[in-house]
Amino acid sequence: MAWLPGSFLCGALLGWVCLRAPALAVEVKVPAEPLSAPVGKTAELTCSYSTSVGDNFALEWSFVQPGRPISASQPILYFTNGQLYPTGSKAERASLLQNPPTGGVATLKLTDVRPSDTGTYLCHVNNPPDFYTNGLGLINLTVLVPPSSPLCSQSGQTFVGGSAALRCSSSEGAPRPVYNWVRLGSSPTPSPGSMVQDEVSGQLILTNLSLASSGTYRCVATNQMGSASCELTLSVTDSSKGRVAGAVIGVLLGVLFLSVAVFCLIRFQKERRKKPKEIYGGSDLREDAIAPGISEQTSVRATSNNGLLERAPSASTVTTTKSKFPMVV
Repeated sequence: MAWLPGSFLCGALLGWVCLRAPALAVEVKVPAEPLSAPVGKTAELTCSYSTSVGDNFALEWSFVQPGRPISASQPILYFTNGQLYPTGSKAERASLLQNPPTGGVATLKLTDVRPSDTGTYLCHVNNPPDFYTNGLGLINLTVLVPPSSPLCSQSGQTFVGGSAALRCSSSEGAPRPVYNWVRLGSSPTPSPGSMVQDEVSGQLILTNLSLASSGTYRCVATNQMGSASCELTLSVTDSSKGRVAGAVIGVLLGVLFLSVAVFCLIRFQKERRKKPKEIYGGSDLREDAIAPGISEQTSVRATSNNGLLERAPSASTVTTTKSKFPMVV
């Protein structure tokens, strides 16, 4: 006896018993291509299904962040027993295009989409006792964000003959922006052989720098949502002029130091000449000097006749007399 889905086989004339075919299969359909929506807009994630809706019908939408496994998905909303239950961080912005979703349409609406909404969405339909052929649909959503204002920076040896790297990067932007460097003003653009540009990383490498390489450079970050830019000024110096300037400064400092030393020496000589000098011979004694062995009280005697002080005999006029008596030890 052959089974035909959705039909009854009745062989009444042959005395057979009528039997019902097995239940229908659940099939979910979602777009094959990834979806995208501009930031701040409403995204519609289309999901349809085919099954015979019964009392056990259930629908669930869930979300998983990029790079995470499907098992780590978080519920957004689910429909069961005739009721809709939004849940999770997206509950206030998530709803169904048709509610109740019993007509084969389970499309999800997500309002005011944000960069954090980028990821994979799962549309899961369950309707026991229907068996599954493909009861799960996956939709990849990308929230489009214009590039944020990039940050420009530079590094390297910015002197004649050296090399410099100019960098540019935006912290936000989806899809990932591409970068292009241009030189502003009327100065000629460096020759292609002396510059290498990477549009993905935003790096511009300048080699064999010259004074003509100096100028203002602008980096433009662009994606399908818009563009943003930043600028920086590159100043190339001549190292030989720097060495000459350093030598001149060194000479000037040396002359200044020498001038200060000469000035201090001349001033010291002038101050020394202003002081009176007293020169004494090796055998000369000052008049007010005290002879050895004579105390200061006995060296000066006052005369009662004229009130003058009599100078004590000088060392050259003081004579010593040898004792006439032998010294007894």
